[in-house]
Amino acid sequence: MLNFLNWLFGILLLGIGLINIFWGNDPFLGLGICILSMIYFPPINSRLENITGLHIPQWAKVILGILLLWIALGVGELFKKLDMMMIDML
Repeated sequence: MLNFLNWLFGILLLGIGLINIFWGNDPFLGLGICILSMIYFPPINSRLENITGLHIPQWAKVILGILLLWIALGVGELFKKLDMMMIDML
């Protein structure tokens, strides 16, 4: 169940990062979110752990996820960017 939630949250953050890269005025914010979302994908996380020996505890991932969502929804104006994306798609 925990792997499923990690995959789900990683995909969500990756999508938010891609939206910020392509439909917004701050592509570096989107790039940062995309890079940080990689720790939620179990294969990438285990590879990172093998290379660096650094284990990221689940509570740290939860705190990071809350902060990234707060940034994306507040500072990143995610809903405005979603509207711009929908207009471009039509």
